[in-house]
Amino acid sequence: MFKTLLVEDNAPFRQSLKEMLCERFPKMVVDEAEDGEEALQKVEGLLPHLVFMDIKLPGANGLEITRKIKEGYSTIQVIILTSYDFPEYREAAVKYGADHFLSKESSSREDILALVDSIYSEDA
Repeated sequence: MFKTLLVEDNAPFRQSLKEMLCERFPKMVVDEAEDGEEALQKVEGLLPHLVFMDIKLPGANGLEITRKIKEGYSTIQVIILTSYDFPEYREAAVKYGADHFLSKESSSREDILALVDSIYSEDA
């Protein structure tokens, strides 16, 4: 069973992303975390295949949380999904081990679903 964790402090955005994923991938297990500490706890319990990570989180930096996830679980795919679409954030995402970087503003629903579909089918 393919498991995904959404790490996002904006509850309406997180819910809409979850609905979009569950609609396209009905067998996918989707869990949520609204901050970095909760994300690390959920990663240990859920062992997701995929993590959507926001950069700005309460009490933590999503890039630092990404680094911690990748240090412990190198096979988990991490997609940075953020409003901060700047070259320095893209470079930092690579440095901290993220597998993909998407902008909330410029990535369409289909862009996101196509990326998840490619990851999902690799794991199947």
